[in-house]
Amino acid sequence: MTSHLKIDFVSDVSCPWCAVGLGALEAALKNVAPDVTAELHFQPFELNPQMPPEGQDTFEHLNQKYGSSREQQAQARAAIRARGAEVGFAFGEDGRPRIYNTFDAHRLLHWAELEDLAKQAALKKALLKACHTDGENPSDPEVLVRLAGESGLDPERARAILGSDDYAAETRARERLYTDAGIHSVPAIIIDDRHLISGGQPVEVFERALRQIAGAAPARVAEA
Repeated sequence: MTSHLKIDFVSDVSCPWCAVGLGALEAALKNVAPDVTAELHFQPFELNPQMPPEGQDTFEHLNQKYGSSREQQAQARAAIRARGAEVGFAFGEDGRPRIYNTFDAHRLLHWAELEDLAKQAALKKALLKACHTDGENPSDPEVLVRLAGESGLDPERARAILGSDDYAAETRARERLYTDAGIHSVPAIIIDDRHLISGGQPVEVFERALRQIAGAAPARVAEA
């Protein structure tokens, strides 16, 4: 008998581990099909909610946040490029030149969820690619409108949303919902509102958890 799961993927488009985690989750879902199917919803989380519109140099930001050197950051980029390649996601060789505010991207993703879950997924993946593969600015309205159109959404409606406060209150409410629930790092994958898998886990970890949850076996929270 087929089991159907609801999955909330809490993440930020500026988070490289979210790209890895999504690729691994999608691979795991293919492995468990058709015995297990899922309805995937992308939920907002901002790693840098105070980031100004012009963004910040990536090295400077990570150095201030973690004290990491250029060499350490280069090693981290190489490691995450390897993890991305394992799940079919290509990171840019030199990483992102700048880190930007992502609130407007989350507003569009909220709207996309209301329109069509498949289009929301397409927009999420387009945003991750734009940010981490192509080095584009995910707060630039022109980039967002283009990606919305490429994802099958109405670009003019996207432009109107970006020029207004539409979905701002709803997006902030969703963000508070997850932070109030104790989520302070992403990706956080919540299955059927009860089971949490934290971090950009390998495919086999997701696959094992999906099978356990679908079979009602005791599930453990996995942490990176």
